[in-house]
Amino acid sequence: MAALSPLLAQATGVLVDHGAGTTLYAEDGRRYLDFTAGIGVTSTGHCHPRIVEAAREQVGKLIHGQYTTVMHRPLLTLTERLGAVLPDGIDSLFYVNSGSEAIEAALRLTRQATGRPNVIVFHGGFHGRTVAAASMTTSGTRFSAGFSPLMGGVHVAPFPYAYRYGWDEAAATEFCLRELDYLLATLSAPSDTAAFFVEPVLGEGGYVPANAAFLAGLRERADRHGILLVVDEVQTGFGRTGRFWGHDHFGVTPDVLVTAKGLASGFPLSAMAASAELMARAWPGSQGGTYGGNAVACAAALATLDVIADEGLVDNSAVLGERLLDGARAVAKGYEQIGDVRGLGLMVGTEFTDAETARRAQAAAIERGMLLLTCGAHGQVVRMIPPLVVTAEEVDEALEIWSASVAAATA
Repeated sequence: MAALSPLLAQATGVLVDHGAGTTLYAEDGRRYLDFTAGIGVTSTGHCHPRIVEAAREQVGKLIHGQYTTVMHRPLLTLTERLGAVLPDGIDSLFYVNSGSEAIEAALRLTRQATGRPNVIVFHGGFHGRTVAAASMTTSGTRFSAGFSPLMGGVHVAPFPYAYRYGWDEAAATEFCLRELDYLLATLSAPSDTAAFFVEPVLGEGGYVPANAAFLAGLRERADRHGILLVVDEVQTGFGRTGRFWGHDHFGVTPDVLVTAKGLASGFPLSAMAASAELMARAWPGSQGGTYGGNAVACAAALATLDVIADEGLVDNSAVLGERLLDGARAVAKGYEQIGDVRGLGLMVGTEFTDAETARRAQAAAIERGMLLLTCGAHGQVVRMIPPLVVTAEEVDEALEIWSASVAAATA
């Protein structure tokens, strides 16, 4: 009898039957408050009626129209609609299925457009599991170990993770920009550097927000040296941080934007976006794929945009994200096992001083009916990623469970 690979380690032992909103129901009938959202994917909650209806209608019309063979209306309409929310000057899109694929597309574009071989990524970043994306990932060795040689041409600069350095944010930022300049002087000459790839908030790396001074420093150096700035919005995009895009908090405009996860409320769809002028500098035939821009996924993405706008979910993320962050900080008071609580919008991370306590807190929350995930290099951060439709009552319920879970984990 066949079985799933034993390498698919399970974060929970829950066998789900169905879901609605922020809630999952197991086959045994137990209710769970889902503060994982499929790792930030189910942005409009589980089985939002408008997403379900859009997908159901599209399945009855066209499931797959391979988009270099034929064109279909959901893809064209989605492209037009995304133009209204993309940063100024970014008006050309390439669709694939996953964040990793979109990152690899951005890598290919930036190398071909500049004619330069190297890219610079930032310590703690997660960009995917495929070979090139894993070569650019530094949030943990488990994503890149055991299948060397990795892709060459990747250099790593520090990210302003103030808690880890033991400095304030300003000191950490100054250090990181100074070290970036040193890297450009010693390891990858600007004339050899195609792009900076950066997350507005480190995801797998520990839910660490960037800051305006750091991203402004990247933008200035990119402009000065003809380097392209690629912002990885796979986890932060589509309202997750309390702004539509994570980089909107920091006053910079990227050259290339990558989005996935919450884009289609659970259907596999990702995109790499740039200006039409930059996109045209890639080589002919360098973009394509069988399933990219799937008709059902595009219909779900259109419905996702409608729900986000009509239900005010970006504002909901900002308001309830602040409530969640304040509440998590209040829970942390008095526990020497908690070193930091941080986040943006509905991305909140609690960093423990050791991974084992974090694991116990996560397990205690699951026992009490709330699903959570860990992240960070050692698994020492417990993250909260509720759907954007979460209510104040559900945030308060989550904080009550979290308070009891932390107490149990540290007893």
